[in-house]
Amino acid sequence: MDDKKNEIPEMNLNKKYAETSASPEMNLEKKRVGESIKESAQQFPNPEQAKKEIEKTKKELEKLKNFIIKKFPYIKAISILPPQAIRFFIEEEDVPKDAEKHTHLHLIVPDEKEKEIPKIKSEILKQFEKAEHPKIWLHIRTPSNIWEICLDQKFELNGAIAMSFPLYDKGILGALRVAEIHKSLVLQKFEKYVVSYVIAGSLVRGEAIKTSDVDVFVIINDTDVKRMPRLELKERLRGIIYQYVAEASALAGVENKLEPQIYLLTDFWEGVKDAHPVMFTFIRDGVPLYDRGTFMPWKTLLKMGRLKPSPESIDMFMSMGDNTTKRAERTLLEIVIGEIYWGVITPSQALLMLYGLPPPTPKQVVSEMKNIFVDKEKMLEKKYLDILEEIVIKYYKGYEHGKIKKVSGKEVDRLLLNMEDYIKRMKELREQIEKRTSEKTIEQIYKDVFELLGQLTNQKSQTAIIESFEKNFVKVGKFTNQHLRILNEIVKARADFKKGKLNSHKVDSARKNANFLINILIEYSQRCELLPLEKGKMLIKYKEKGLERTSELLNFEGISFLFKDMKTKKITDKIEDCEMDEVEKEIKKQKGKREFKVNPKVFELLKKELGEFEIVL
Repeated sequence: MDDKKNEIPEMNLNKKYAETSASPEMNLEKKRVGESIKESAQQFPNPEQAKKEIEKTKKELEKLKNFIIKKFPYIKAISILPPQAIRFFIEEEDVPKDAEKHTHLHLIVPDEKEKEIPKIKSEILKQFEKAEHPKIWLHIRTPSNIWEICLDQKFELNGAIAMSFPLYDKGILGALRVAEIHKSLVLQKFEKYVVSYVIAGSLVRGEAIKTSDVDVFVIINDTDVKRMPRLELKERLRGIIYQYVAEASALAGVENKLEPQIYLLTDFWEGVKDAHPVMFTFIRDGVPLYDRGTFMPWKTLLKMGRLKPSPESIDMFMSMGDNTTKRAERTLLEIVIGEIYWGVITPSQALLMLYGLPPPTPKQVVSEMKNIFVDKEKMLEKKYLDILEEIVIKYYKGYEHGKIKKVSGKEVDRLLLNMEDYIKRMKELREQIEKRTSEKTIEQIYKDVFELLGQLTNQKSQTAIIESFEKNFVKVGKFTNQHLRILNEIVKARADFKKGKLNSHKVDSARKNANFLINILIEYSQRCELLPLEKGKMLIKYKEKGLERTSELLNFEGISFLFKDMKTKKITDKIEDCEMDEVEKEIKKQKGKREFKVNPKVFELLKKELGEFEIVL
């Protein structure tokens, strides 16, 4: 590679790849269609005749496909090979040259049915003889046969199978097709720098279905990259190659998702040298869709036992075994302090907050659960507090203080069972708390509403209060029918709750409606209380030292108050200073009175105090 401007020739990593007029697969398909049209035109100069022949062929193939699927339900795929690729199959099978004029039908059967291929072929050929369109050539292979083609580096032959027109497919053909298209896009972009493009996983095992992931490995030669850091190079390569995944899936028209793994040649060889299990598995099981003489030698050497790890890598893997016990012990301890601990702490915190406490810290949880739910409310059995204490105090705090350094698998199993039991009880406790809270809410709103209405109507019983409210307040327009409806709903909600028919959502709805009604009742009561004050309020205008002044006079039955110069004066049969406390006491005393008389002597005393004055309001 040339490292000019940190770019790989023909694969500018800083730009979006330049698309050609069409991918190799699209060109292949166009050529196939063109050849088919040309052949049809030669055989049938009349377009109508050609159209009829095509329709006839389609019906025959559909009929044949249905027969094959019904007769051999284990068939994995049925497809028509591209005409321009027939030469590969003719050379392979050594069949007559006129076979190019046939429709080549390709079947894939499971590996375990390989011995039955002659029988399958015989049965299908008999069906051919019954067909009116006999020019069909049959090819039958197993997945292993296809992978053998790849291992023999007959990539054109495999590409033709992958790009054949599917009549029926359980997933293997679609998975192979999307990998083949993706491979072509990668080769088109990176040309000679692709060392190997290899498939693996369920596709190679013959287990691929229509939604299977397709595992592919792409190895890129990086040996002459000098200036660009290899990590940056790998990330750029990955970005570009991943761009092609969606495009390949769209072109293939399948649901299979490509899962490409990108390796630089130097990194891959390092992994092989160090006997990395992933690399060895990949070489052992992988099948190349493209290889420039690198992957197959590795595979052969591995089979021969010639790929051996270095002494250093052997030491490394052996040391991993030495540390297994410690890692296992650490993992068990992490389960206790990282999973089981929080598994009991967080539900406990949630229930304490539901009860009405501020969010407690983990250190407060045990004591708060004991004080509230065990001792005070007596809603929780002591055995559940014991479970909480053991996990939090014995194990978690013991770990913090260095007393607990390991736990056995048996202990973890027991703690897990205890945690599950504890969580189940917490869910039940939540229902208990919500039920009790709902009961308190219903009773409180009922009490608040009927206390206000009792004062307003001067009635005591529920029935009398409702009847008086409807007759004296709703029907005369002081309140609306909506207010009466809310009142009746509160009564019904209380009755339903006692019967166990009310859930938390309906309780909340009743609470909201009750708050609305309570605010309306309080507002009405305040207006009624302030009405006498408004009637008894007067604004006095007078002159003092030649200047016009104003003061406020507040009248009650038998007593008045003058607010002058930030001072309060009480007027009975005389005028004297007083505090606001006396005003407030008098307001409470006069509460509920609708009428009162002002003592005329008040105005005589005001004249002595202020001189000539005028009542403005």
